[in-house]
Amino acid sequence: MRVDPFFVSNLASSLDQTQLTEQQLTAELASGVSVTSLGQNPEAAGENVLLLNQIDQDDSFTQTSSLVQGQLQVADSALGSVVSQLTQAISLATSANNGTLNSSDLQSISNQIAGIRDEVQSLANTSYQGQYIFAGGKTSTVPFSTSSATSPAVTTYNGDDDVNFLETPNGQSIQLNVPGDQIFSGAGANNVFTALNNLVADYASGGNIGAAVNDTEALNTALNYVSGQRVILDNSLSRVNAASDAITSEQTQLTAAQTNLMQADLPTISTQLSLTETQQTALEDVISQLGPGSLFDKLPIGG
Repeated sequence: MRVDPFFVSNLASSLDQTQLTEQQLTAELASGVSVTSLGQNPEAAGENVLLLNQIDQDDSFTQTSSLVQGQLQVADSALGSVVSQLTQAISLATSANNGTLNSSDLQSISNQIAGIRDEVQSLANTSYQGQYIFAGGKTSTVPFSTSSATSPAVTTYNGDDDVNFLETPNGQSIQLNVPGDQIFSGAGANNVFTALNNLVADYASGGNIGAAVNDTEALNTALNYVSGQRVILDNSLSRVNAASDAITSEQTQLTAAQTNLMQADLPTISTQLSLTETQQTALEDVISQLGPGSLFDKLPIGG
């Protein structure tokens, strides 16, 4: 009968391994996590890091897009109100241009259009979370101011022409703002404030109807131009909403993948733990049968 010379050392090694396996399975069962260290499963641990990084990037974009959506919604609402104000000014001017109003009536319309101009200027100076949304890059500067030192009055733009963009995780670039001078101070007949200031002066002077007709047409052109600029922001808002929805869906998928990757299979682990404990008991029974004073007593077992 041949005797395995390594029987005792192999037995000790098996017991050590069984104890380590039992500790690992117990830890997984308690934590619910299948990978508790890099060495345990390097591939899964590395994939988990990549998933978590992507989830963090998506979360950052989601927070940013939420702020951007708020800004674009405020900008769109402000321009919607501007369109309403300009439409009212055109209606007043059209009624004044029919030649039937006296100088007192015309002065009243001049005052009403001046009030509309001030309201439009207030809307052009709209701020969101402490920043002026139509000031270009100079978001801490009030974009528009009006001086009545001359007739007609002069409205000045104090911002700049900077345009900001949002980069989406998939590489899209979305325009986030339109500088105020592009919206309200366009070239020629596209200048909202020039048209309004001219109309105020036209009717205040007793009714320069010939000039008023031209200035009314200029205001109508400026109104159409503002509406066109509003479309730019509406399109940006739609694109941000779509990108945000896509990222939210991706986050859900990535989170599910990360959970599936790291989550322990509790029923399987419980079965494995039970088998390991049975194996350990069997090994301990074999060891106990060797009796005291055997070579087994001289081996380091269990670390």
